[in-house]
Amino acid sequence: MATTARRRAAPQRNTVSLERALSKLGLASRSQAHALIRDGHVSVDGRLVRNPAARIVPERAAIAIDGTVQTKSAAVTIVLHKPRGYVTTRSDPEGRKTVYDLITDLPERVVPVGRLDLATSGVLLLTNDTQFGNWLTDPESAVPRVYLVTVEGRATPEAAVRLVEGIDDAGERLRASSVVVRKASTRESHLVVTLEQGKNREVRRLLAAIGHPVTQLRRVRFGGIELGTMTPGQWRRLSDQELSDAFPEYQLRRRAPNPK
Repeated sequence: MATTARRRAAPQRNTVSLERALSKLGLASRSQAHALIRDGHVSVDGRLVRNPAARIVPERAAIAIDGTVQTKSAAVTIVLHKPRGYVTTRSDPEGRKTVYDLITDLPERVVPVGRLDLATSGVLLLTNDTQFGNWLTDPESAVPRVYLVTVEGRATPEAAVRLVEGIDDAGERLRASSVVVRKASTRESHLVVTLEQGKNREVRRLLAAIGHPVTQLRRVRFGGIELGTMTPGQWRRLSDQELSDAFPEYQLRRRAPNPK
């Protein structure tokens, strides 16, 4: 039953609120978008819309502001080596550094695909392609994320098995798709953890649950995009060919004919 329900809901995953669509397409900030919609400046497919929460598919909708149809910027996806000490938001009420402080010379407005917490470094993808971003974060896409993890204490093969079998935490079932213990000592252990769910702080929660708090966490791969030799704070655009090679399942999905 649960599988059937997810499949029926799938077409809705590409919809977002109108105010979020304006923001994701780089047409306005969220607060600006909210005001524009409420004040009657925005129409969708020729019809005035005053509800910022109205659901649309950005890639299919003709959005106009004061009668001028807004064209979407060309799709752009970048990879950033996020350093520790940066938050994955556009602004921070506590005044902490954000990843946008590192990409100020990028003219397109991009948004993070998921988040890395303040103390986590490594591969972070940002894109202005809403549909692609939604696919990457959809649990059914099962896009692997690979982390190098240092934890307190000696991690055993039995502990690795527990992480793969899954752990209940705060009402959620957390599970790694694979865990490799590379080095273990009484003081600390080094692991390679692969996830396919991408839940909030999942690696840290998994390891804390079995008595091995994380002391260092770095994501080294997201799908087929690897950190490689990128230095902290460095970013680069990803070519269409790189994205096609890194996420072939998405390319096949895009090319598949729509069912009648």
